[in-house]
Amino acid sequence: MGIDYRLLSDRDLVLKARGGDQLAYRVIYEKYVKAVRSRVKGFFQWQADVDDVVSESFEKFFGKLDSYDPERDILPWLFTIASRTALDRLEINQREDSKKEGYKVAGPDVSHEGGEGLTEVNPEDEVISDEVHERLMGFLDELPPRYKEVMEKYMIDELEYADIAKELGLELNTVRTRIRRGKALLAEMMLRGEEP
Repeated sequence: MGIDYRLLSDRDLVLKARGGDQLAYRVIYEKYVKAVRSRVKGFFQWQADVDDVVSESFEKFFGKLDSYDPERDILPWLFTIASRTALDRLEINQREDSKKEGYKVAGPDVSHEGGEGLTEVNPEDEVISDEVHERLMGFLDELPPRYKEVMEKYMIDELEYADIAKELGLELNTVRTRIRRGKALLAEMMLRGEEP
């Protein structure tokens, strides 16, 4: 009779997964997918974004399994990965939205039979997106000054790392570090659901 993997500790599952045991990977995923999904769903209005972030979070986790300390609990590490991945996705969505802002997409208007028109944006979706954006911008204002300045250049002005370094007179690695830490702080604030 085989081993019931669902009864194994996180440590044993990680060790088996490191050895290439596909069943261990599946059990880790099944054990924690609901918690990770719950953690990130408040960031997004679209289920597809939640699904993408959950999937990417597990990919990152499994990709770094060799550097994971099996004596530690899996969930906190997964939550950190998921939070940072969610924040990255929000940033990408925000950049895409800002490029489209003020424009309507020309194309077939499904509300008028056979007619060409403009596709309208759902007002409810805009309100939800605006609320998430407002919360994120409020949290941005709460960051310590050393991170806030760099994150504003990155998220609002949409400057590249090298341009931020040049404009602020900082080393490129300093900018990278501050953006990484700024994202982590923003993710923590969003997850705690604090009001800015």
